Amino acid sequence: MEDLKYITASNIINLRTKAGMTQTELAALISYSDKSVSKWERAEAVPDAYVLKNMSDIFGVTVDYLLSAHDQWEPPKKKTLLSSFQADMIISITMAGIGTLALLLFVVFWLMGNPHWIIFVYATLISIIALLVLQSVFKKGKHNYFIIGTLIFAAVASLYFTFLVFFDKNFWQLFLLAPPGWIVLFLCYCLNRPKTVEK
Repeated sequence: MEDLKYITASNIINLRTKAGMTQTELAALISYSDKSVSKWERAEAVPDAYVLKNMSDIFGVTVDYLLSAHDQWEPPKKKTLLSSFQADMIISITMAGIGTLALLLFVVFWLMGNPHWIIFVYATLISIIALLVLQSVFKKGKHNYFIIGTLIFAAVASLYFTFLVFFDKNFWQLFLLAPPGWIVLFLCYCLNRPKTVEK
């Protein structure tokens, strides 16, 4: 039984790491707590049949594979950390690029005698959209709810300043759209948040 615990622990660690998951992310997928996953990976217990079946589906292996000995597990290469660093750099470069382009446009219009500060409002909106897309691609949607919440406000603010600058209309009522949007977003977060079971 002790050997089975260590074999299963090694397989879970190996498969989880290769999939680029944290213990918390795996726990969310199987509706258990990260403490349970940690316990299994420390070989203090073996997951029950239901959990093993869920894990086999998630990792694309059989239950027998999870319970059988394979090559000795090795820690992930530093390439994983480098990939994460590269993703952060790509996101940072994109944000800086959008800001630089906005500043360039502002300076050009300024030199022409007609500076448009609203360019920075639009640049902020575009930056948030780009951040949302890049986070979804590189970070598997991590912190997306916070970004979407900011995007809602930025979109409303962009509409407000557009009417204010180009049509001389002070439609402050547009900001009343943000709170309902945040409420819907929060409810979506609650709906998608898995229930955890600690055993």
